[in-house]
Amino acid sequence: MMDAVERESMEYDVVIVGAGPAGLSAAIRLKQLNADLSVVVLEKGSEVGAHILSGAVLDPSGLDALIPDWKERGAPVKTEVKEDNFLVLGPQGKLRIPNWPMPPLLNNHGNYIVSMGNVCRWLAEQAEAMEVEIFPGMACSELVYGENGEVKGVVAGEFGIEKDGTKGAGYEPGMELHGKYVFLAEGVRGSLSKIAIARYGLDADSDVQKYGIGIKEVWDIKPENHNEGSVTHTMGWPLGGNAGGGSFLYHAENNQVFVGFVTHLNYKNPYLSPYQEFQRFKHHPDIAPIFEGGKRVAYGARAITEGGFQSIPKTTFPGGALLGCSAGLVNVPRIKGNHNAMLSGKAAAEAAYEAIEAGRSGDELPDYDKELRDGPVGADLKKVRNVKPLWSKYGLVASLVLGGIDMWAASILGRPILGTIKHGKTDAESTEPARRHKEIKYPKADGKLSFDRLTNVSFSGTNHGEDQPTHLKLKDTDVPTHINLPKYAGPSQRYCPAGVYEFVEGDDGAQRFQINGQNCVHCKTCDIKDPSQNITWCVPQGGDGPNYPNM
Repeated sequence: MMDAVERESMEYDVVIVGAGPAGLSAAIRLKQLNADLSVVVLEKGSEVGAHILSGAVLDPSGLDALIPDWKERGAPVKTEVKEDNFLVLGPQGKLRIPNWPMPPLLNNHGNYIVSMGNVCRWLAEQAEAMEVEIFPGMACSELVYGENGEVKGVVAGEFGIEKDGTKGAGYEPGMELHGKYVFLAEGVRGSLSKIAIARYGLDADSDVQKYGIGIKEVWDIKPENHNEGSVTHTMGWPLGGNAGGGSFLYHAENNQVFVGFVTHLNYKNPYLSPYQEFQRFKHHPDIAPIFEGGKRVAYGARAITEGGFQSIPKTTFPGGALLGCSAGLVNVPRIKGNHNAMLSGKAAAEAAYEAIEAGRSGDELPDYDKELRDGPVGADLKKVRNVKPLWSKYGLVASLVLGGIDMWAASILGRPILGTIKHGKTDAESTEPARRHKEIKYPKADGKLSFDRLTNVSFSGTNHGEDQPTHLKLKDTDVPTHINLPKYAGPSQRYCPAGVYEFVEGDDGAQRFQINGQNCVHCKTCDIKDPSQNITWCVPQGGDGPNYPNM
């Protein structure tokens, strides 16, 4: 245990953790409302956008509300969707679902294929022009509390802790950044957001949160295989009945394709590997020709919140609020959350501005939580709240029929006809013992269309200092080998898309659990899916992790 640390502090009106679409939108809106407000954004990535990964087809409604003249300002939002394709795959063929029976809310007309990393870089430029202070490479490792138990700030920029937890020769204690309000916009399963949710019981009245793992590659393909503006989503093979999920193929500009695969993390079979399912998907006879003669240029992964409206926790706590994916605002059937993240940032900023104008600080912002649920974000999510639990309970075919009817009813009546269906178990609790399942034999990567994990990880640009403690903490070091290996066949070696976890046989013949933390791409899947809930994902020192160029 380290001694108590003396830190300098800096005071702001609003402290924002995370330079994603939610955090940057909040910063911009605050400055729009009052240019004299002091606002700081702290980003753990080496630069803004370095840790941003999304499909992404962007619904511009959030951008329209925040910066109406974004086109004139040169936002990197240019490739409008020209065609929508919905496919159900079998092992050797496909069934195309016509567009006409699809609920209107699934129509991508007016949406754009974008790199959200580049969109966030542009948003950061807009914010800095308004004198928002943005500090990349600043991981926020602790919440700071005030005299009445409210969140009054964060600890950021602590460096130089040795592997054994002691302070090294180059130790820097970091700083405390205090604010009248603190916004947590860390993305999915944020470490500080987890602490706030637990400390203040924010999830006491909400359903359990559900998640997926999204794995993505960027490819440069031949011009003759490219169809700019084309959007394709698939379901079915290769997952079949093993798990829910599906793929996306987005033809962006410059002969690039964004290809990704989402696996719902409530799957039962511990032998399933979301990464291997993605690699297998690219070999489908209707998919493989797109990539012939092309080359993969980037790789990454991240978790996705899938619980929907009923899983949104209380989003305010004394001294701050949860924004964007920290609150879980993804519309699952639309595979979109960036617009809601931006709208949440805007709403939080407006609530904080009103409070500061009234001379308040350190209290709750109930107007924000109300706006989130009753405003455009709530309207977007309420209509689709049953799609995910229907899929989980009844499978693909039934969910397509029942979910489609429910979404059509919501489009016409303004609400689903099935009420609100509960999710049930957490994703960790959904994992079943290995004895109930057969091991899945995955084909070997061919190095052209499919790749082994470590080769792909090298395309994420991820890097972690070797001298620091691992940021992947085990509550009990015996659990991996004494429980997870014999009971669940060691699922961490398969659910992780970066090869962080493996079981290694020691000289004595016993299995040893090895954590290769330097491989981590910060997807948080281990924190979510570990059946014993024995792994806690924490922030490494600032700047570490992936360095995505245009995810």
